[in-house]
Amino acid sequence: MLGLFRKYRLVLKFIFIFLGSYFLFSSLYNGFLILYDTENPVPDPLTQLVARQSGTLMQGLGYENVEVVMHYTGLSMKLMVEDYFLAGIVEGCNSASIIILFASFVLAFFGKPMSTFLFLFAGSVIIYAINILRIVILAVSILEYPQYSGFMHSIFFPLAIYGTVFILWLIWVRIYSQWKRS
Repeated sequence: MLGLFRKYRLVLKFIFIFLGSYFLFSSLYNGFLILYDTENPVPDPLTQLVARQSGTLMQGLGYENVEVVMHYTGLSMKLMVEDYFLAGIVEGCNSASIIILFASFVLAFFGKPMSTFLFLFAGSVIIYAINILRIVILAVSILEYPQYSGFMHSIFFPLAIYGTVFILWLIWVRIYSQWKRS
């Protein structure tokens, strides 16, 4: 039995660090969300920020009369152009859960402390920025090409965001991680 633990120690180390950090970060994030679960529900500050930044980017791309307002239920932010509803931005659209997944994986393949911290920071910024681009491109596609909105939301954009995370993971493991084959 001890021989099996020695043989698979790297795999077990990865699993425990990944699951442990994922549980820790998810618990902290859920605790953060609970702070905003009041009698008058409002989207959490990160979701509101992502929605507003998406609207600002759309304005920067030349779309006029872009509005980002809280949905009447208080559970999402509405992204609208000229009073036309394009997207409801909910907590799941703010990229936090994807960044938690990304960070847990990177920590499970820990490298030098400074390079790990810098890669976590840079990767999180990249994921966050890709997520805002994803929301804007989805909103523009709904406005300009509504017949493709189902494909864009269900297939293309999950592929884009998770594809970005996967590429970042590959870069981390191949270049920066200190894990070596034993």
